[in-house]
Amino acid sequence: MSNVSCCRSCGSGELSRILNIGETPLANALLAESDLNKEEKKYPLVLLWCPACTLLQISENVPGDILFSHYVYQSSFSDAFLSHCKTLSSQITREQKLNDASLVIDIASNDGYLLQFYKEQNIPVLGIEPATNIAAIATKKGIETKNVFFTEAVAKTLPKADVVHAHNVLPHVGNQRDFVRGIKQLLKPDGVAVIEFAYAVDTIEHVEFDQIYHEHMCYFSLTAFDALVKAADLSVVRVEKVVVHGGSLRVFLKHTSAPIDASVTMMLKQEEEWGVGSIDTYQSFATKTHALRTSLVDLLQKLKLKGKRIAAYGASAKGCTLMHFCGIGKDVIDYVVDRSTTKQGLYTPGTHLKIEPVEKLVEDRPDYVLLLTWNFAEEILKQQKEYREQGGAFIVPVPSPKIV
Repeated sequence: MSNVSCCRSCGSGELSRILNIGETPLANALLAESDLNKEEKKYPLVLLWCPACTLLQISENVPGDILFSHYVYQSSFSDAFLSHCKTLSSQITREQKLNDASLVIDIASNDGYLLQFYKEQNIPVLGIEPATNIAAIATKKGIETKNVFFTEAVAKTLPKADVVHAHNVLPHVGNQRDFVRGIKQLLKPDGVAVIEFAYAVDTIEHVEFDQIYHEHMCYFSLTAFDALVKAADLSVVRVEKVVVHGGSLRVFLKHTSAPIDASVTMMLKQEEEWGVGSIDTYQSFATKTHALRTSLVDLLQKLKLKGKRIAAYGASAKGCTLMHFCGIGKDVIDYVVDRSTTKQGLYTPGTHLKIEPVEKLVEDRPDYVLLLTWNFAEEILKQQKEYREQGGAFIVPVPSPKIV
């Protein structure tokens, strides 16, 4: 692990401290029962802001081989996210006029959740996935996948692509500049890169502090992203807002000769007016985060004093941040449920809560469930209709705690 001394994007050494989450374990470092008595490593988690390019970033670098060589998150366990990806693949296929002579590359392709929809249309695909266990799952599905970390050097060994996808991966990258140079290397002259990431403006506005964890090294506004890709001689030619993961941006990159859509200039102007370049914007976020912690802890304590039983839904990375920042543990939460079969039977990092199948909510009937995966609230609340009809209720913690 190393401390960040200058901005990951522009290199400026003038970084301002915004929010100290404290020392936390790695958010996806789930534990087997045999690991519970072993010492767990914890790392500082501090949010910084760069006044020069406006990039939000954390203060530490945890090596990628520690974070991602073995991974427990599979994108395919969310029906809503799969629907999102199927719609996107159809859109890109039409816009780029893809066919069986085209090539689509997905960086951090996970279990093939996106590429499978191109493959169904007989469009050649290639996944790049650093997690050995997840790459094996994709390969078993018939998705050609290279088990490697993506870098500019790796890009030079790959064929040129008509479309390059990179969804929810850029914030996980320590060397931002190398990553976008690699994307430039992959693109055919008329190719397009489609990048999605949680939108920093929504993160700030909706007090989504639990988006902050060691895997997420950076948090991008369009302003910060535009500065990064311009340095690699690429252009943001279009931008769209999408609702996944608490509010995300979908940006389209091309070589610099391509025309730029009005959506780009409009959003850059909106961000300037919002205060993307003012430290006051981010200090206000820190104040609201501390207030959210106080109100959530107060709510949970009042329920426990009434003798209520509380479980949690989602053994998620954001859940790890929320529970550690708020000091929520076994004294409050009985267990966690999760749809992912790869997580069931394991334990949450630091808090050591057992991860059970979601069916346990109906069987056990806890009074309340703290929804740690609030970004999929609509989907989960529908899935848990039977539990709710039995009298169970969910606590949605962000942007302010409420019972539904």
